[in-house]
Amino acid sequence: MGKKTQHCLLRLLCVAGLVHCSAAFVFWTAVVEIGYVNSNNETVDKYCECGMYGRNSPVDKASGIVTLPEGDPRGCSQDSVYTRNATSPKWIALVKRGNCTFSEKINVAKRQGAAAVIVYNVDGSGNSTTRMAHSDAADIVAIMIGNTQGKEVARLVKNGTDVQMLIEVGSPHGPWMDTYWLYFLSIAFFIVTVASITYFVFISANRLYSLNMHRRTERKLKSEAKKAIRRLQVRTLKRGDEETMSDSHMCAVCIESYKAGDVVTVLTCDHIFHKACIEPWLLERRTCPMCKCDILKALGVEGDTKESMSSDSPAEVTVITVAGGEALYEVPLTDPASPDPERQQHLYDNRAFEGESEAVRA
Repeated sequence: MGKKTQHCLLRLLCVAGLVHCSAAFVFWTAVVEIGYVNSNNETVDKYCECGMYGRNSPVDKASGIVTLPEGDPRGCSQDSVYTRNATSPKWIALVKRGNCTFSEKINVAKRQGAAAVIVYNVDGSGNSTTRMAHSDAADIVAIMIGNTQGKEVARLVKNGTDVQMLIEVGSPHGPWMDTYWLYFLSIAFFIVTVASITYFVFISANRLYSLNMHRRTERKLKSEAKKAIRRLQVRTLKRGDEETMSDSHMCAVCIESYKAGDVVTVLTCDHIFHKACIEPWLLERRTCPMCKCDILKALGVEGDTKESMSSDSPAEVTVITVAGGEALYEVPLTDPASPDPERQQHLYDNRAFEGESEAVRA
């Protein structure tokens, strides 16, 4: 993975809020390039990505002549003096780690005009580096390099060699910028996305299936309700009927009193309603508006519908009908053409089926 790709990815993660652009998650290496003329009058250029920006350092580039503090190489004293080449206005302080805080070292060099500060590690640490914390000196480029490299540059400067140094931004590092972490995050994001889409598709398909089944059930129940409505008793009110004699008798659907000549339907619960009012009601609700009696259950239709949506109506059901003011009767609704004589003797007490009954008798 190239540096440009890593930089772009880091910025993308920062914008997305996945990681904070802070030292707690990401640290940057520094590219250190030095150039000088050796004793053989040969130009020597060395290049390595061996520095590390401090926690509070601007991640930026800097350049200048390397300069050492006089006396103490650690540069901790407030009286430390950096003797620099007057012909080179830009210079970089090179100090050794130890004796004081990083902020104190950096501030001493900063007050004398250093463009950047390089701290090299303690003796015996090889070329290892650590992340410096210098919260009191946060507005100057400060990096750490290894002890071996730092001592080599310090030796050249002590011998009177002008060492030109260039510090450039290297690569971001840390758990979020590790290649394997990036692969893991990419795969995890892909898995979560696929799982979310799959779940959404499953829920949507399940809902569509449930709605379709509900519509089919409603259509089936409405079909059975039509059959049940045809089995209900239908009467035409006449003068002198109890329903026409008092205003207390009225249709609970339209809230209108009954008059002679009105065609009414008698439900299985003995409540009567205008035929034109109750039939649309029963098709949608299938219950009595007054007592909530389920006509499908009373006629034995609902149980059969729940057992098998594709089967016909049951061979034998029970209907409770009322003829005028007579008592309730339980009449098994069976095939009138059945050879069973006990079943043929029961006829429908429903005027809607009188025509069919007469045809059977004939």
